[in-house]
Amino acid sequence: MYENNLDRDILRLIEEQPELSDRAIANALSVSEEQVKARISCFQDTREKILIVNAEMGAMTALKMELEAEDYNVVGASDGFSAVNLVKAEKPDIVLLDRTLPGMDGFEVCRQLKADSLYGHVPVVMLSAGGAVEDVVKGFETGADDYVMKPFNLQELKARIRMVLRRSRF
Repeated sequence: MYENNLDRDILRLIEEQPELSDRAIANALSVSEEQVKARISCFQDTREKILIVNAEMGAMTALKMELEAEDYNVVGASDGFSAVNLVKAEKPDIVLLDRTLPGMDGFEVCRQLKADSLYGHVPVVMLSAGGAVEDVVKGFETGADDYVMKPFNLQELKARIRMVLRRSRF
């Protein structure tokens, strides 16, 4: 019970004054700095994590802000190689993957992720400005769980994200 109260007190102080050091938190709560560090190291972000992969930084930033406002934890990558590495490092719950990327295109990123036994379960929603039916089919054939055409309706994309996440839980 003590640790739960200590955790709440630490979080309250961090929320009120994000610039506080571990030492200042320890002093404010009359506990050791080591105790504060140990409790903070146990904190976890329990929000669902979305990896956005898009070479256009403006588009990625705008989408990131919209999804964070929905209380998702959002990380981003701007090329295919970074996307594959970030999936392994960040373990997202879903990947929003642009088809057109420098280095490795979205189809190849999806193919690699779905072929990996550790990360093949991570749902992938491909985003594409190209409206060709062949691209949509290729996306599904590489393992995409959904395919959304740009420009997309933000409310529809959010609904698709929720639907894909809901399906992936079972």
